Amino acid sequence: MLDRLQSLADRYEKLSELLCDPDVASDTKKLRDYSKEQSDLQPAYEAFTEYKQVIEELDAAKVMQAEKLDDEMREMVKMEIEELTARQQVLEETIRVLLLPKDPNDDKNVIVEIRGAAGGDEAALFAADLYRMYSRYADTQGWKVDIMDVNESDLGGFKEIIFMINGRGAYSKMKFESGAHRVQRIPSTESGGRIHTSTSTVAVMPEAEEVDIEILDKDIRVDTFCSSGAGGQSVNTTKSAVRVTHIPTGIVATCQDGKSQNSNKEKALQVLRARISDMMRQEEEAKYAGERKSKVGTGDRSERIRTYNFPQSRVTDHRIGLTIHKLDQVMNGEIEEIVSALTIAEQADIMEKGE
Repeated sequence: MLDRLQSLADRYEKLSELLCDPDVASDTKKLRDYSKEQSDLQPAYEAFTEYKQVIEELDAAKVMQAEKLDDEMREMVKMEIEELTARQQVLEETIRVLLLPKDPNDDKNVIVEIRGAAGGDEAALFAADLYRMYSRYADTQGWKVDIMDVNESDLGGFKEIIFMINGRGAYSKMKFESGAHRVQRIPSTESGGRIHTSTSTVAVMPEAEEVDIEILDKDIRVDTFCSSGAGGQSVNTTKSAVRVTHIPTGIVATCQDGKSQNSNKEKALQVLRARISDMMRQEEEAKYAGERKSKVGTGDRSERIRTYNFPQSRVTDHRIGLTIHKLDQVMNGEIEEIVSALTIAEQADIMEKGE
């Protein structure tokens, strides 16, 4: 571990030199790539720097302990050794986590698809609630939300909504949200006060750039049509909405949120690339499903991952058995506690498997 850390530290310091080089400063691509690489290495570099300092201080304290000391000084040295040893253990655990294999998609933007599933209008209303929850969470992280396509229900919910979250590390936190989300509550349309159970599905996909997934013009069919709102009523009379079909796979992406046909086409292509990439990733992971299935789930949108029980103000994540009783805060975007618990579970899973 120490050899690997020293290698990372050497690279970090080399990058500091490179970033001061006028030739690098004048090369936008190199400057961007080196800056990102150094930023990625910084947490491990800082932890290793502190670790070395703690070890030096601990060795010095142990040497002092072996000397002839009065009782008061001996007690002070003993306390210092205990504190430094505890800090050493914390840093070793931190470093082990920092050295875990990193998902190459973690820093990417994400495309999120939410669909009302079982439950009709109530499922669509819950889909809208989930969208608001993620939008507010994005705000707390300093991320930007950009709606790409939406299909509203008559009661103001979403039969489907597709949006992009732009922000560094978005996928690292949002990737745990893929799956079926179940809600238990009394619908506003229920006169008898009975609790209904409905579900909405969430799919989270890392943004796939053109260099990741190349889509040839000959492989797509582009159709244009008039955008429509709730109930199918036309909201404009120009054919600005775009539907792009990837002929080899049959995957379709639609965008009608913007007024510009070109803008909608570009957004539809972004969704298309993400869906193709997601399909390829799932096919690859399916080959190793038996041995690689994570404790925090497969990311399959049919897998029930979480229940939101309104009468009991309870949220339960079924993958890790986490239950918290602050539903209002969660629906207001305060999901970091859940995300952190899932991240820790994933890290423990990776360490257990020795990947």
